[in-house]
Amino acid sequence: MKVYQSNEIKNIALLGNDGAGKTTLTEALLYEAGIIKRRGRISQQNTVSDYFPVEHEYGYSVFSTVFHVEWNGKKLNIIDCPGSDDFAGAAVSAMSVTDTAVLLLNGSAGIEVGTQNHFRYTDKLGKPVIFLVNRLDDENCDYDSLLEQLKATYGPKVVPVQYPVKTGPDFNSVIDVLLMKKYSWGPEGGAPTIEDIPADELDKATEMHHALVEAAAENDETLMEKFFESEALTEDEMREGIRKGLAMRGIFPVFCVCAGKDMGVRRLMEFLGNVVPFVNEMPATPNTAGAEVAPDSNGPTSLFFFKTAMEPHIGEVQYFKVMSGKVHEGDDLTNADRGSKERLAQIFTCAGANRFKVEELCAGDIGCSVKLKDVKTGNTLNGKDADNRFDFIQYPNSKYSRAIKAANESETEKMMNALQKMREEDPTWRIEQSKELRQIIVHGQGEFHLRTLKWRMENNEKIQIVFEEPKIPYRETITKAARADYRHKKQSGGAGQFGEVHLIVEPYYDGMPDPDVYRFGGQEYRINAKSSETIDLEWGGKLVFINSVVGGAIDARFMPAILKGVMQRMEQGPLTGCYARDVRVIVYDGKMHPVDSNELSFMLAGRQAFAQAFKEAGPKILEPIYDVEVLVPSDKMGDVMSDLQGRRAMIEGMTSESGYEKLVAKAPLKEMSSYSTSLSSLTGGRASFSMKFSSYELVPGDVQTKLIAEYQASQTDKD
Repeated sequence: MKVYQSNEIKNIALLGNDGAGKTTLTEALLYEAGIIKRRGRISQQNTVSDYFPVEHEYGYSVFSTVFHVEWNGKKLNIIDCPGSDDFAGAAVSAMSVTDTAVLLLNGSAGIEVGTQNHFRYTDKLGKPVIFLVNRLDDENCDYDSLLEQLKATYGPKVVPVQYPVKTGPDFNSVIDVLLMKKYSWGPEGGAPTIEDIPADELDKATEMHHALVEAAAENDETLMEKFFESEALTEDEMREGIRKGLAMRGIFPVFCVCAGKDMGVRRLMEFLGNVVPFVNEMPATPNTAGAEVAPDSNGPTSLFFFKTAMEPHIGEVQYFKVMSGKVHEGDDLTNADRGSKERLAQIFTCAGANRFKVEELCAGDIGCSVKLKDVKTGNTLNGKDADNRFDFIQYPNSKYSRAIKAANESETEKMMNALQKMREEDPTWRIEQSKELRQIIVHGQGEFHLRTLKWRMENNEKIQIVFEEPKIPYRETITKAARADYRHKKQSGGAGQFGEVHLIVEPYYDGMPDPDVYRFGGQEYRINAKSSETIDLEWGGKLVFINSVVGGAIDARFMPAILKGVMQRMEQGPLTGCYARDVRVIVYDGKMHPVDSNELSFMLAGRQAFAQAFKEAGPKILEPIYDVEVLVPSDKMGDVMSDLQGRRAMIEGMTSESGYEKLVAKAPLKEMSSYSTSLSSLTGGRASFSMKFSSYELVPGDVQTKLIAEYQASQTDKD
């Protein structure tokens, strides 16, 4: 295989909603390029993409598929991405290492939630977009209506390059207004018949050609001047204007295909090969130090590993992008993240499960390697003259969580190892072994995301697992000051145990004044702090511990033991057994014995005194509140709002965004555990949402009463 240079390589992400036809288009692209001899079909489970068993089971793409085509002396690396938002991690990874997005639309469905989500990712990453309308032979396809929908949603930057002469079962031709030709196909598709535009289409084509010329000219001053002079551009000038417009997201060209019949695919590849920017024409990528790393084949070698696949009979296949320099078979490189040495015994280019051995890849190219010792997704490998690290992929926050356990407890360790392997393949999985909740929590993107995990665990790993509702990590705090004292005394022959602690607790907030005078039961307690320690609690919030003991009532060497006792009780709050936070503890008096006092005695006394004071200090339960954003079709807005309000959510705002309505709210985590499923049911799968932690807030009184009763009942059951 030819070694391609940076100015001969184009990296493209293939995006679109489930059902848009990405896998079918991939087959047609590979077939037209001669990579495969016959096109596979999803129904026959023989496609280059979707070759994993779980994808055959569900009929959906679960993983991204990396493939390449060679076309007219250029190399197009294309990554076919899953359409479901549950597998958004694969799409985000692909968009982060490619330079152009081809966003496929189902001609009969129009703009779908997957279209919206993927477009928002391209906007966030600043990636060029080409809209590609597929399935023009569907009975319900209305191209003109879809084009208007695109323009209404994404603005005047949407400019058609092609339009179909007719849609539906009789579709077999398009008018190309860039080349001003008519392309027609026979029943088998493939090579088109190219002819002049018929008279009855010429006025429409000329008008659209003029709009395309103007859009191309807008992205280059020289071309704009020429356009004003002659209102025309040459074919090459139009390509140049479109290329510059793509790179700046100043134009979103619209193309037409019928991938299932291989119609329009060859012309699409011509456009990708001739017009889409090369890797050396796109902005350089910054490393973690902020220095820009250009795709220079003559620079020092750096590889970024963006994807891991666990393939049967092979093991880990690691996919990388050459960020700088060149990589050769047998190169020895250093892992910048892990400090280990790594030899790339073999390197390959990819076409799904098929790999083609190569000896060298240059900057900007995408390849893979197998059987690496110590490389994980997100790692950077450097040659001897490079000192780069890359961390530019920002995965979406989790939206759906479940507690997971092995049906057979003896397989727990095996299950954990399998979960870690799956996380290598999909970093949007987050595995949490919660000491607080005493559960293993799997955080993912949605119910379907977790369903595929369960299928893979039970069918691939042969481990039966059980999902449960995850416990909620409540917090406990206090709302007023309180005082308590406790004497721990134990005598059982020989040295005994004795420790007495008097303390005050009160709510803590940042910037609160130093303690001064307190009054409890008509008695005044004046505080003179000798020392203060502020502890940032690992579960959030703070504990401030003040020693205000005077006259040597408690020796200073026992203060750490008292603090330890307080911390033990904060790890198991008295209301629900959850962590306590934001408390100031003032130890102001006590007693000790010259023989019987020791650290254990004061730890126990401090623990009990704190527990008693906490219960008298107006204890309250806090619950985690999340910021929620819902992207919903306007006709479903009322249903979604009502559902959120039924979940104790506070609606904070509504805005329109690209044809959808965006709801912004704050909602308790407790009420959101199955929201993914409910939202899909309410909107027919047309809405999406994201959520991230905001703060802890007091639960309503009725909820607190219920939680305390549930906890007390659980403790009684244990007894």
